[in-house]
Amino acid sequence: MREGLRGAPLCAGPAAPPRRPAAPQGGRPAAASPALCWRARLGAAKGRGRRAGRIGTGWARPLPALRTERGLAIKACRLELNVKNKDRWCHEIQIMKKLDHPNVVKAFEVPKELDFLVNNVPLLAMQYCSRGDLRKLLNSPENCCGLKESQVLSLLNDVGSGIRYLHENRIIHRDLKPENIVLQDENGKIIHKIIDLGYAKDLDQGSLCTSFVGTLQYLAPELFDNKPYTASVDFWKIYFCMKDPKFIFAWEEMTGEVRFSAHLPNPHSLCSIIVEVMESWLQLMLDWDPQQRGGGTDPETGCARCFQLMDQILGLKIVHVLNMTSARILSLALHPEESVHSLQSRIESETGTSAGSQELLLEMGICLDPRKPASQCVIDGVRSWDSCMVYLFDKSKTIYDGPFASRSLSDCVNYIVQDSEIQLPILQLRKIWAEAVHYVIGLKEDYSRLFQGQRAAMLSLLRYNANLTKMKNNMVSASQQLKAKLKFFHQSISLDLERYSDQMTYGICKCILLKSSLPAFQTGDIGFLDEQIVALHTEIVELQRSPHARRQGDLMENLEQRAIELYKRLKPRAPDHSYSDSTEMVKIIAQTVQSQDWVLKELFRHLSKLLGCKQKIIDLLPKIEVALNKIKEADNSVMQMQGKRQREIWHLLKIACTQSSAKSSATSSVEGPVASSGPMWLSQTSAGGILQPLSSLEYEQHILFQTRLEVELEGGL
Repeated sequence: MREGLRGAPLCAGPAAPPRRPAAPQGGRPAAASPALCWRARLGAAKGRGRRAGRIGTGWARPLPALRTERGLAIKACRLELNVKNKDRWCHEIQIMKKLDHPNVVKAFEVPKELDFLVNNVPLLAMQYCSRGDLRKLLNSPENCCGLKESQVLSLLNDVGSGIRYLHENRIIHRDLKPENIVLQDENGKIIHKIIDLGYAKDLDQGSLCTSFVGTLQYLAPELFDNKPYTASVDFWKIYFCMKDPKFIFAWEEMTGEVRFSAHLPNPHSLCSIIVEVMESWLQLMLDWDPQQRGGGTDPETGCARCFQLMDQILGLKIVHVLNMTSARILSLALHPEESVHSLQSRIESETGTSAGSQELLLEMGICLDPRKPASQCVIDGVRSWDSCMVYLFDKSKTIYDGPFASRSLSDCVNYIVQDSEIQLPILQLRKIWAEAVHYVIGLKEDYSRLFQGQRAAMLSLLRYNANLTKMKNNMVSASQQLKAKLKFFHQSISLDLERYSDQMTYGICKCILLKSSLPAFQTGDIGFLDEQIVALHTEIVELQRSPHARRQGDLMENLEQRAIELYKRLKPRAPDHSYSDSTEMVKIIAQTVQSQDWVLKELFRHLSKLLGCKQKIIDLLPKIEVALNKIKEADNSVMQMQGKRQREIWHLLKIACTQSSAKSSATSSVEGPVASSGPMWLSQTSAGGILQPLSSLEYEQHILFQTRLEVELEGGL
């Protein structure tokens, strides 16, 4: 038994004829066939309309995977069963089956369990897209003033690619609208797909169309005049799918005056660079003349100019820089292979922060690498400031007061703030409250971006702290090694002095290595640095544990939800003569402004402490370098002294051996050979094991060596 829609049983057996199944023994009815199950469901779907998934020319219902890993949606024709509609339905199935593009919903073979006719026409099996359609996304209160920039660019890329594919295959959609664009989550990325080709038309080479089909609100102007049309009707409709009709738009003032604009209205969620190019693109797409719409065709490439401009928009590499001192976002279009130094020069001209004082941090607290191009801060596939940001810090400042003034109110919102009790028509309030919701959401997002900048500063501080810890450990380790060497050297010198004093009467009359000549190293500096670093580590840990190191925007998020719910209650259709005030919405605005003011003050106070700790680390690093260099120099001095000491000992040993050899030779010549079981120089000792006094010649040789060695030692020290 397979599970159908909403858990209803779907039999896996062959289709049974449409008859009442016989009841087996026990009184329970036999399982219905797939044909009967789905006939019943599709019939019920027709009565439920859009709630059942009404799509263009038919009803679609989701179907769980059958023998495959893909989900299917089964679409049945809902049109009146005349010959024209049957032909149109079959034509849609024919077109769908031959298309294969990631941004056009894909058709599949109807599973055998469901391969039957409904109203004497076949079913259509399509890929099931679970994220709803574009209309649902546009109607969301969060998008009441437009989609986010990343969503706009993604939509432009997907729908433009799908329409280009259809036109390359000589197909005009003719009914492109938000309801006919669905969203699907593929590997964590939202993909837009074009559906419902029920009104699509194949174009023969050079053919024109004159039939009047489509959705009235999205028809191109020439369709109203019953004029011939071409693929450019789809260019007109892409605009409506991109946004609610506010771009290159006409609107009614609160006074009732209708006004027009060639620019995108505020508020919106696009950066200045995207706004400029999008306005140009929309003007191409909304040209009243169908011959000029889309910019015509490029004679060199044979491609519509609107697609070329779209590719330029999508190919822009824009870096969005959040200035943490002013909380303003600076958007810059990067030139090919632009360097970080060039980017810093442009930032300096825009913000006044010198290139030498700039610190540009990525989200994870990593500084931009000056050896790499500036495009390192633009993540592939992410082209908007709401998804990726570079944070600008002024290294000449450690105290950040922060911009505590909230973003400015739009004229409409300011109107109700000045008089929240004024009664306005519901139709006007919808627009005003939409901008109010956008304002509240904007305040929360402003804080979120600044908090992300503070987090980047914390991660950068931790990186500096890790480097400081590493250098401190190296310093302490080198200091301990030097202490061990000095201790060994002192002990060696003490023993040498003791032995020299015992042998002074036998030729070594002066100690060469004096205590005053030993290398001295002051360990007090190391201890002081160590204490400073430990105290700094404690301060950093306290900053990490501080509640201000975590998001404090819970109250703002609650206020955002309250504003959205208030807007939802107003949004349902009401009589045109209905009026209401804005008292509740203005209260939410005031509370959000107050909440943002408090969290920003705490954020910048915490940020100042972070930057203060970072500056302390920056000041300590060169001191540790100096200490390491001193340790290295002292270590080299110890090793040089040890080497000279060893050379002296070996020279004295050589003299002793030479003297012993000479005495042995003289004795042998007078008394004959004498057997010796030890070194020859030991024969010069008396019975008590004391060296015999040197001759005057040997004594002079030793004094010369001692003088030369003293000169060498004094020169080395």
